[in-house]
Amino acid sequence: MTLPTAYRAQLEFIQQSPKFIHHPDGKVDTAYFPGYSIVTPPGLEDAQNRGMYEKMQEYQQKIKLVFEQAGHDDFIVPVTIDSFHFTVADLIWHTAFLDANQDPEFETKLRSLIGEILQDCQDLEPQIAQMRWQVIGIMLRTRAIGVCLAPSDAETYKKTLEIRRKVYQNSDLMALGIEQQYHFTGHLTLGYFGKIPTDLDRDKLAESLNELNQQWLDTQNDFSFERIELRKFEDMMNYHRQPDWPFLELRG
Repeated sequence: MTLPTAYRAQLEFIQQSPKFIHHPDGKVDTAYFPGYSIVTPPGLEDAQNRGMYEKMQEYQQKIKLVFEQAGHDDFIVPVTIDSFHFTVADLIWHTAFLDANQDPEFETKLRSLIGEILQDCQDLEPQIAQMRWQVIGIMLRTRAIGVCLAPSDAETYKKTLEIRRKVYQNSDLMALGIEQQYHFTGHLTLGYFGKIPTDLDRDKLAESLNELNQQWLDTQNDFSFERIELRKFEDMMNYHRQPDWPFLELRG
C-alpha cells in the first residue's frame, strides 16, 4: 500500500467523499453520517498519543500541500486533530444505522451487547498492557487518505484479531445488522477527497507522494494505546460517548 506503484494505481480510482458538502462559495461542511465504532479515545483525549497526533497534524498539512500543488485548494478536506483515532472495529453507519435505528431500542441493545463483548475480551489471550503499532507510510483509499499502520509485535496482532472475532462472530450483534464489511487495515485517516481535478497529473502526484513518504523511512513513528471505547458519531469530525458506555482497558 505504501509503494509508488500502489499510489499510481489507486489514484485512478479516487472519488469525492460524500461525507462532506462543498458549497459554491468554497465553504465545506460535514455531511450527516451517523453510526458507531470501537475506537481509541479520539484526538487530544488520548494523552498517550498527543505528541504522535501533533506530528500527524504537521504531516497532514504537508500532504494537503502536495494535493493543492496538483490541483485545487479543495482537493483534500483535512480532518481535525480532535477526530484523529484508530479504529479497531467499525460497527454500523449511514443508511444501515438509520434503518436499524427505526427500532427505538436499537442503540440500547447495541451498547449492551458491546459491553458484554468487551468484558469477555478482557480475559482474551494474549494478556498485554498495550497495543503497539508503527506508522509505515501514506495510504490512499478510494475516498480518503491517511497513514498505514502495522502491528509492532505478534501479541498486538493476535489481540486485535481476537477482539474483532468476538465482535463480528456474535450472533446477537448480527441480528442487529452488525457485520464485517471489509478486511482490516490498521490506519489513521488524515483527510477526505474533495473535488477531483479533471486534468490531474496522476504520475506526478504519485511521485510527490512517494517523495513525501520517504520521511517515514528515517524516523520511528510509534503509536500505542491501552484503551478502546464504543463511540458514536454524527459526522467524520465528532466522536463522542457517555461515561457509562462500554470500553476495554488492557492489562498485561
